[in-house]
Amino acid sequence: MKILLGIQGTGNGHLSRCSALAEALQQHAVEVDYLVSGRPQELLFDMQAFPQWQWRKGLSFAVKNGQIDLLQTLKSNNWRQFWHDVNTLDLSPYDLIVTDYEPVVAWAAKRQGKRCIGVGRQYAFYQPTKTLHLPWFYNKLIKFFAPVSDVVGMHWVKDGQHTLPPIVHHRSEPSDVESDHYLVYLPFESLLAVHRLLAQFPQYRFSVFHPEAKRQRLAGIDYYPPSRQRFAELFMQAEGVISNAGFETSSEALAYGKKLLVRPLAGQFEQVANARCLATLGLATQLEHLSEAGLRHWFANGEAQQCFWPDVASAVAQWLATGATTPVDELSRQLWKQSEQTDLRSLLRSDYGLLRSHV
Repeated sequence: MKILLGIQGTGNGHLSRCSALAEALQQHAVEVDYLVSGRPQELLFDMQAFPQWQWRKGLSFAVKNGQIDLLQTLKSNNWRQFWHDVNTLDLSPYDLIVTDYEPVVAWAAKRQGKRCIGVGRQYAFYQPTKTLHLPWFYNKLIKFFAPVSDVVGMHWVKDGQHTLPPIVHHRSEPSDVESDHYLVYLPFESLLAVHRLLAQFPQYRFSVFHPEAKRQRLAGIDYYPPSRQRFAELFMQAEGVISNAGFETSSEALAYGKKLLVRPLAGQFEQVANARCLATLGLATQLEHLSEAGLRHWFANGEAQQCFWPDVASAVAQWLATGATTPVDELSRQLWKQSEQTDLRSLLRSDYGLLRSHV
């Protein structure tokens, strides 16, 4: 079995999710190639999880002052190069094509008449759900960007037979979670604006990851350039997370019971839908605009929520390694059932611990 996995490189969440899937696939007798697009090759980092990967320019959104710039997006993408890459990508060596919203692989599969499985958050929007809503135009756009024949969407709650729980890295939680320590990941915001805002709260410790940051401490705030390993270490130590409304960061915060504040990237329809859903479900606090008053209220009143999901990466890897023959709705049913059982076991452990503390 030989698989090609396309990875959307514009967001670190796609890379994080696919690295967990890649590690799970290594446990099976399959050969996997990876194609990454959407980010300049020299800006990709921590790619060790993908032993054989190739790069294409792909497509990406232009962002200015924390908001999608549609006009600049149309101008900045090299459409001729994109279609050349689509038309010259030979998929004949592969038994299975998978994409995490990567458009070169998706469109090449469509043009060559190959089955293509879409795995990731964006594919949750492909079919109607009660908790996720997009305007008609954006719904069509999200399907056009990276078209697939089979959809495996991901969501925080059981909603739709085409959705699974999120893929997250399962780590051992340390005992030294630090009170009043917050991890900040706002890559689309001005770094200066982030600094000015956080500097108003010297009573808290902040670890800030940003593509423009250098490793330094400034006014008591620790800044870090992008690094998945360092991010994971400080994430586990933090009491809460302040981020844009990307799916993967939000999912990891919920999986580990971190207090969560999200500010959706304006004009990015998926993030707007994510933030609205999180707020409606009571899983996170949403701010339309970052402000001193909004942060102060969240520090004082925000509460951590925790979701209990099974090892979805291993289940999806097993499914792919056996040819993805089980219907998606059956895979969905199995994993959500496991999620409910995991939640119940965690609740019983919590109640048992509470009982023992009162004996």
